[in-house]
Amino acid sequence: MRYYYTSDTLFVRGDFRAASTGIAGGVGRVTTIFNHSVPTDFDHTEPSRYLQERAASWGYGPDYFGLLTAVPMRHLCVLQYDFITVFVTAGVTNPNPDPDPARPHTINIIVTSREGLGDGALLETIITATEAKAMALREAGRPFTGTTTDAVVVASEGEEVGHTYAGTLTEVGRRVYAAVLHGVQAALDRQEERVVRERPSYFIFSRYGGDHWVEWQPEGCPYYPCHFEGQACDFCYCPFYPCRDEGLGDWVESSNGGRIWSCSRCTLLHEPEVAAYFRRNPEAALKELKKYRASITDNPKK
Repeated sequence: MRYYYTSDTLFVRGDFRAASTGIAGGVGRVTTIFNHSVPTDFDHTEPSRYLQERAASWGYGPDYFGLLTAVPMRHLCVLQYDFITVFVTAGVTNPNPDPDPARPHTINIIVTSREGLGDGALLETIITATEAKAMALREAGRPFTGTTTDAVVVASEGEEVGHTYAGTLTEVGRRVYAAVLHGVQAALDRQEERVVRERPSYFIFSRYGGDHWVEWQPEGCPYYPCHFEGQACDFCYCPFYPCRDEGLGDWVESSNGGRIWSCSRCTLLHEPEVAAYFRRNPEAALKELKKYRASITDNPKK
């Protein structure tokens, strides 16, 4: 899975088996999931056609699931909990059951799993995410469980089905519930300007010092420089993880006796020229980035 965003759109790319409750949703194989910000006065009579036009303008075919929101993309929250990644945008000016049609906000949730989910687990994840969303609103003191236009997309990679259930007692469900619970609250804080950020926010679930969420920001990082002075920090949490490229990282023993991928010695995306290239070409493959690094090493002026 790879994700990136522009000023008005989140793109999630991969080879997914996915389920969507959004516009023209359903269950099927897709390579692209996007959440696109539209103006607050957006009133397209054929939203599914609008999504098709947008996807085509970006060069993507029909194998996509798309969502629309009036929330600016700078309020996006991304949450990483082991093999689960959750993306949330949230606005609640049109709550159920008494919406105001002049207030076009919604809560959009995208859940991705690096581990395979069966179709039953895909659908159950929608239930789990919706339960967590409702709890987040309840804990925030809101007298409603959602808005009239909320949508959820769930997607998994991998050919092997590793999970057949996704309720809150499962490995999938408890991660999804925790991420959505925290993500909806954080996204509302940003949309309603209790927390001000100029770009999307990234959270990672940490077990150091007790289970908790940590918001990573490159400014003022206490670990800088973790590799070398002048390093780039845009991709501190690598979008290729776990790449399994033993030229860049290693398999090490985890605290529970299993194996975990360690990239502590990898500096590829910390090198400023490579990071800049990746920002310009967000769908570049790992092999392409390694080749680019080799080219600038051989020809420093490039």
